[in-house]
Amino acid sequence: MSADRIFVAVCGLHMRGFPLETQLLERGATFVRETKTAPKYKLYKLPTTPAKPGLIKQKSGGEAIELEIWKVPVTEFGSFVAMIPAPLGIGKVELADGSEVSGFICEGYGAEMVGAVDVTAFGGWRNV
Repeated sequence: MSADRIFVAVCGLHMRGFPLETQLLERGATFVRETKTAPKYKLYKLPTTPAKPGLIKQKSGGEAIELEIWKVPVTEFGSFVAMIPAPLGIGKVELADGSEVSGFICEGYGAEMVGAVDVTAFGGWRNV
């Protein structure tokens, strides 16, 4: 992270080519790279309209999930985070290389919502 940018991991509708990518672009964010989480996560298809992914770190088990890293200007980060609906939020996401970045996470109850589907086996939102 540089002083004027925050690295943010996105794993769903904010990825390139998806409908919410514009929220990043409108804030001057730039795509950095594709990568994966550490193999400690489950991914859920949440029963929202449109459906959104919920990334939940596991105490044990889990899989590596594909995601993208973006650089968001510090001055735009607050307005970006303010648009995120529950049960989603921003927290620390552990990457495959062992580093951590800020990124989309889901509160644990998201997995228990009526209609939530475990889509971990797909390896990432692009494959759902």
